[in-house]
Amino acid sequence: QVQLVESGGGLVQAGGSLRLSCAASGRTFSSVTMGWFRQAPGKEREFVAAISWNGGSKNYANAVKGRFTISRDNAKNTVYLQMNSLKPEDTAVYYCGAHRIPFHYYSGDGTINFGSWGQGTQVTVSS
Repeated sequence: QVQLVESGGGLVQAGGSLRLSCAASGRTFSSVTMGWFRQAPGKEREFVAAISWNGGSKNYANAVKGRFTISRDNAKNTVYLQMNSLKPEDTAVYYCGAHRIPFHYYSGDGTINFGSWGQGTQVTVSS
């Protein structure tokens, strides 16, 4: 079981950057795909990015491709989301999640295979 704590959110102007961090505790971090998701008011939680357990495979939502970069440091049990060229539509609570099954890649099916959600971190982009 993995416990997750997100940090790094804040208020930023359009075009700015933020770096989110997700610190994990638990023995299984280095064996699971990690994902970043976001949820805007009144909307469902949506996929943003995922990275495989060894960092060799990365996936991005079309809305963030070319602007966001996911990375991980297994020695520090941390996954990151570098967000550049932020837009007002990026405003949401950002969550990290751990894949429920070790050594499984993200399969394009959103949140269904992810769990151990953290409390989230608010990102607000002003225009």
